[in-house]
Amino acid sequence: MKHLIGKTETKKVPFMGDEVEIRKLSIKEVLDLQSLINSAAESGDQLEVLRGVLRLAVVGAEEMTNEEFDTFPPADLNAISEEIISYCGLGGKAEPAGN
Repeated sequence: MKHLIGKTETKKVPFMGDEVEIRKLSIKEVLDLQSLINSAAESGDQLEVLRGVLRLAVVGAEEMTNEEFDTFPPADLNAISEEIISYCGLGGKAEPAGN
């Protein structure tokens, strides 16, 4: 098992008529996301949670600004966020082993 430390699993998912690649989050990243959720709950900024999920899990979105995220339709951002949450096994249906 130790030889798998640091390995990242990804998959391609549809987004706005194209594809993006998402990563499974590590436990550390999930804990970081929980901190972000707690901060957003205090401030009431739920969009920051959505942006945080996307920055953590979408390959190539790490450096995107809030303004860049704001150019996408909210329904598409929510759909990819739900796909990420499911792929990481954090809610809804769990991803079958090996995918």
